Amino acid sequence: MSTDLSTSSRGRRRWLIPLIVVVVIGLVVVLPIVGSYNSLVNKDQAVDTQFANVQVQLQRRVDLIPNLSNSVKAALGQERAVFGEIAQARTQYGSAGSADAKVAAANRMESALSRLLVIVEQYPKLQSNQQIRDLMVELEGTENRIAQERRDYNVAVNDYNTSVRHFPGSITAGIFGFDRRPPFEATPGSQTPPTVDLEPSSPPASSG
Repeated sequence: MSTDLSTSSRGRRRWLIPLIVVVVIGLVVVLPIVGSYNSLVNKDQAVDTQFANVQVQLQRRVDLIPNLSNSVKAALGQERAVFGEIAQARTQYGSAGSADAKVAAANRMESALSRLLVIVEQYPKLQSNQQIRDLMVELEGTENRIAQERRDYNVAVNDYNTSVRHFPGSITAGIFGFDRRPPFEATPGSQTPPTVDLEPSSPPASSG
């Protein structure tokens, strides 16, 4: 009888040891993947959150620029091509369905905005208009906030992309489909907020 019990005990140990080994190996493999997955989810969400912050400021610009544009048109008393470009860029931004499309529309708006600022600088009577001056000051603050939010967004993207490329994040990313996220790259020169100079322009020297 005791011999049978001893044999049964040895039999249980034979299958129990491999089971423990399998469980330990499984924990060693699975736990890092779970931790890596949760980390990537958090960082991916952080990128989305920061891009939402960028969009808040971009939308503020989209809402503000038409007021400036209309004020400039009223002061000039004439239509200019830049006003049409601003209207089209605003429509494009409103209908953009993806982050890339919104960035493209924002870049187009920046290009039109730069041309509008040149117009303001060239006309002293625009610079002396109080409504235009107030809108320009508000726009400058918005551009500064956009620049800061873009920097914060790119920091979040860089942190996420680094995790996607590093081991074991690279394995987790490959299994669960975490793709690298593109940084916010605006059109050349647009990373610098527009310089708003409302000092009266010096009258041109008369030829004598």
